[in-house]
Amino acid sequence: MTCPCAAYPVPVMKMKKALPAAAVLAVAALLLLRPQEAAAAVRDGLTLCARTVIPSLFPFFVVISLLLQLGLAEALQGVCGAVMGPLFHLRGVCALPLLAGLLGGYPSGAGAAAGLYEQGSISRQEAELLLGFCDNCGPAFLLGYIGAGVLGNAGAGALLFLIHAFSALLTGAILCRLCRDRGSVPSLGRRQVRTASFPQALTASVSGALQSMLNICAFVVLFRVLAALPPVSLPFPVLGALEMVSAAAALPAGRAAFPAAAAIVGWGGLSVHCQAMSIAAPAGLSFRRHWMGKALQAALSFLLAAAVQCFLPA
Repeated sequence: MTCPCAAYPVPVMKMKKALPAAAVLAVAALLLLRPQEAAAAVRDGLTLCARTVIPSLFPFFVVISLLLQLGLAEALQGVCGAVMGPLFHLRGVCALPLLAGLLGGYPSGAGAAAGLYEQGSISRQEAELLLGFCDNCGPAFLLGYIGAGVLGNAGAGALLFLIHAFSALLTGAILCRLCRDRGSVPSLGRRQVRTASFPQALTASVSGALQSMLNICAFVVLFRVLAALPPVSLPFPVLGALEMVSAAAALPAGRAAFPAAAAIVGWGGLSVHCQAMSIAAPAGLSFRRHWMGKALQAALSFLLAAAVQCFLPA
């Protein structure tokens, strides 16, 4: 006997294909109707890349790639093992993506996690767990743009970075206790051994960093355009779901915006997620932990910021 439900998958599949197609057609129509706004958004996105994204991320991508290619990331095994073990039940080498994300900003942490996995230094399960809490916003953006620029208080930016970092660590501790499978790491005999000299490693690192920057800047510009196309101003929660910088600029003035700013930065926006996917997805990693971690970090950041909001100047 055939189940009546068997007839439903075809319409569902058609709907899944129709919705993205309709969204693309709507964007195309808005591009035709609002070409000046689209062009201005492209210029803004390119300016943001030239002034902020490339100067802050490019050096970190080069350094991280050098650490991986020269095998220096293994030195963190003994140095950071005493911290990574109790906090996250992870090995010390996993500290590189966490440090890269907190110091370099989006998406340095995701790139480091994917690099360690491709090198064979960590397992797939470890890499996917790291994607859940190592992809974070750097201090330069929080202190400079949001603190001094949006909130009008550099001290608020410093406090926001502390909340962001603490919520990332707390998210990692929760995820790593919920997901106990760590997989298996290839033995030293089966791992890919990199024998490149320093000049070769430097050349490959610069070339790889350049390709990563092109991908990242492309998504920055794309989502700036998507945020600018609607004929009405989008509220900052909607902007925050799409793109972090536009959402931060739309926040109201004063300390009332502090919890919202923390949540927006903790989530990062679809632009940040696409940047991370452009780097880590080619390695074959699942982003299920990434989505879970960023949603949890956004919620924790909002709660922590609301708790200390009263200590900020009005």
